[in-house]
Amino acid sequence: MGFASKRAEQGVTLIEMLIVVSLIALLVGITFPSISSGIDSIRLASAGDSVAAFLNGGLSRAERLQEVVEIEILPGEARLTMRSSRPGFRKTLELPAGVKVRRVLPEILGQPGAARRFLLFPGATIPRISVELVNARGGLRTVRIDPITGVPEIQRGAAQ
Repeated sequence: MGFASKRAEQGVTLIEMLIVVSLIALLVGITFPSISSGIDSIRLASAGDSVAAFLNGGLSRAERLQEVVEIEILPGEARLTMRSSRPGFRKTLELPAGVKVRRVLPEILGQPGAARRFLLFPGATIPRISVELVNARGGLRTVRIDPITGVPEIQRGAAQ
């Protein structure tokens, strides 16, 4: 065995290592935006499902327990609050990171973006409530309660 063959068996060269690291960095750079976008979409879908379940829980509580239930929604924040006529009952829904309430429909004339409070009365007509959720990438989910059936529906769309 000569000197040249011993050197070749010792390991990888600096050039080879740089090529491998560059390829890994390139793959990470290509896949990161799609992975990040996928996570944002999952968070938005999860938030839509959570808001629908939260509103459904308020409607159910009003009917089942025959209590007046107040639902408070603050646009621009990531939180919904439910209170009832029963002392001490308070429930809060925190939305996932990166998801906010864009607006609540119907809006109050002259006060867009104002906090909205809805009262749910046992046996009464269900109020028309729509909550638009938006994420940082412009994804939009609208959770709306059908006033006839009382069932929350989730609609997909793009933020304008």
